[in-house]
Amino acid sequence: MTAYAIAHIRPTTMNEDILRYIERIQPTMDPFGGRFLVHGQDVEVLEGPFPGTVVMIGFPDIESARAWYASDAYRAILPLRTDHIEGEVVLVEGVPADYDASKTAAALRAEARL
Repeated sequence: MTAYAIAHIRPTTMNEDILRYIERIQPTMDPFGGRFLVHGQDVEVLEGPFPGTVVMIGFPDIESARAWYASDAYRAILPLRTDHIEGEVVLVEGVPADYDASKTAAALRAEARL
């Protein structure tokens, strides 16, 4: 099942390290089937505070996403970002193509006895 690396990054001042990180990240993702789905786009905030922007990378599965993040190639460039950009990064599995939220609600309702 598809998995995603999602980063919520805060505004920062661009510098040489960040540019090197951006220039070097794609080759770290390629062996794991990673590709950018969202990168550098404006965020339209509909609810709540949300400073910054979002980066989303898709992977074929959660194992590939984990392997990419733990890879020597990515770990080598990671400080170029983390030393200069504040934010959170998460890995999360997607849902199947036939996912139906009402079935999830029904299971949660039954579990909570509501």
